[in-house]
Amino acid sequence: MSIKDKDLQCREIITKAVCGKGRKFSQVSHTVTPPHAPTSILGAWIINNQYESAKSSDGVEVLGTYDINIWYSYDKNTKTDVAKESVSYVDVVPLTYLDKKHKAGTVEVSADATQEPNCVEASVSAQGNSVIIRVEREFAVEMIAETKVCIVVCDGGCDDDGDKHFDFDASSSLDYDDLDPETFDEDLN
Repeated sequence: MSIKDKDLQCREIITKAVCGKGRKFSQVSHTVTPPHAPTSILGAWIINNQYESAKSSDGVEVLGTYDINIWYSYDKNTKTDVAKESVSYVDVVPLTYLDKKHKAGTVEVSADATQEPNCVEASVSAQGNSVIIRVEREFAVEMIAETKVCIVVCDGGCDDDGDKHFDFDASSSLDYDDLDPETFDEDLN
């Protein structure tokens, strides 16, 4: 059956949906000063990354900590040690997609580390008493909230016969550009 052959009934439903998304890649440098002046760097790694997310006015804040471990030699490469330091960070991830018609009081945010913090370079500073490490990390965030969705309602209800066929022809006389979105969004703003 074609949509043209039948009057459509539409209904608005309120549902939770992804109303915002964003992604941010960061490169940061940290300076770690070990107890002994390093001669050379034997290894550097990041462990124990922990983070949480919170909604902010500019997007989603990712607040976290990680531990930096640097294995280094000192005393003219005759001894080794591991320097450890905990670092806190805040990344504000802007929302590149945002449905502005969501219900603000129902917002929940989440973050996922698409690239865990990773040491990409470690070197002895020019002064020779500390280690400079460069760290890369990336987060993807989502904002979930209540919003209104318009659906088509079938007169006969839902059944499992699967014999219904709707022809959503682009040349249809239905023109959704004429709809006034303000009539649907009274409760959402």
